[in-house]
Amino acid sequence: MTEETRIGESNGIVLIIGDDDAFSRPLEAHDLKPDFRLRVCGKRDNVFQIIQEDRIKTVVLEAGDENGWEFTLLKLIRTFDALIDVIIIGPPVSSEKVMDWIHLGAADYLNKPVRAGALCSVFGRLREKRALRRETYLLEKKLEEKYQFQGIVGKSPFMLEVFSQVENIAKYFSTVLITGDTGTGKELVAKALHALSPMKDKRFVVCDCVSTPESLFESELFGYRKGAFTGADVNKKGLFEEADGGVIFLDEIGEIPPTVQAKLLRVLETRHFRPLGATDSRRVEVRVIAATNRHLRDEIKKGTFREDLFHRLSKIEIYLPPLKSRPEDIPLLVRFFLEKYAARIGKPVKGVSRQAQKRLLTYPWPGNVRELKNVVESAIVVCQKEFLDIVDLPKRFQGNQVSEAERPFFDGNRAATLKNLESEYIAYQMRLNGLNVRKTAKILNISRSTLYDKLKKYKIPFDRSASRKTAGISDMADFPTTPEQPDQE
Repeated sequence: MTEETRIGESNGIVLIIGDDDAFSRPLEAHDLKPDFRLRVCGKRDNVFQIIQEDRIKTVVLEAGDENGWEFTLLKLIRTFDALIDVIIIGPPVSSEKVMDWIHLGAADYLNKPVRAGALCSVFGRLREKRALRRETYLLEKKLEEKYQFQGIVGKSPFMLEVFSQVENIAKYFSTVLITGDTGTGKELVAKALHALSPMKDKRFVVCDCVSTPESLFESELFGYRKGAFTGADVNKKGLFEEADGGVIFLDEIGEIPPTVQAKLLRVLETRHFRPLGATDSRRVEVRVIAATNRHLRDEIKKGTFREDLFHRLSKIEIYLPPLKSRPEDIPLLVRFFLEKYAARIGKPVKGVSRQAQKRLLTYPWPGNVRELKNVVESAIVVCQKEFLDIVDLPKRFQGNQVSEAERPFFDGNRAATLKNLESEYIAYQMRLNGLNVRKTAKILNISRSTLYDKLKKYKIPFDRSASRKTAGISDMADFPTTPEQPDQE
């Protein structure tokens, strides 16, 4: 059964649970057709098997037992499927007892004896609620599709700018440099460029520059011929030759040693390379995507990265901001990872408690999207309910935290630098004003030229056309929640 069907309208079968014939017979006698069909079972029957087989979405419970069995069964039904509507029918009781049932998740309470009109009215209202729930679900799915781009999730102005940039250059790029902190999704952007390029059916070859030993860089990239060195018993293709006709992704290119950088530059300029031990050169047609979490301009000043190679790579530069700079993307990412890993692990986790939502939004995410993905996956593994709670999150989310007033002045557990504070505040104002430079400069009380300089310095996206609508800060309504989810506050 699909999620859409499960959330959608019921099949019209209402399950009545009670052992008292004086309770069930009058209900069976009501003429509720053609809209509803009643099925009666006893307290000791296999209720959950019936619910599953007949896809029951409305249950009527008889109240009044001295043992309070309806409380226990109500809890069990709500645990089994929080989307089942439970109506309790019984003798007149105090408002406090009714509120206890409602607090446990009951949809309504009716006094005995029940009139057919009143019962049909309740069933009809619940059907309308399910239809609205289905409509809301479908709308949420459409919004999720709108904010998913080639497997990348985001609705912040920063990420919409990245999506637009990738879409615009994918057909034409020869080299692209993707910059951003570790865990921001640079490889996903590289794969999106490949998927939208004319070489989408050709190979996408990855070179992990961090894990490649310095002594093996040249042979890894360009290959070697038999006898080139001790142990070279056969010819071996390099990654550039493997990627011929397609795309090569140089991940963390800032780690490439200077001795190899010159040879890489020559390949980019001439499309020719010579494998180790070869006497002739080979030509390749390869598009190159490089990524780094380093500030390469600083590395140029240190003399550890060639300036000419940098300029060759950075003809087009795509910057991925850290997750803390785009909190409005956090609920969407949580929903995306929750659905993905709940299905993979095989747990019916459907939402996130309010307390956990707030903690996920206020956490600084030093590990960015990768850290968020790992947190959601591990939380699903330990979760014992249908929604993630604060206790399911790692210990670092549960201890003493920086206060809300102090949080803007901290980067993780360390005090933020003045440079970071300025960068974060400018980025914050740009988000509030929909990347509009003129409005933001006015609020900051600086000239537009000064703001342009700072935006380029801090790699903050901006919109010269000023045509985008203002994008708001995160709304917890974007979090995946069940309709009857406890507040947990």
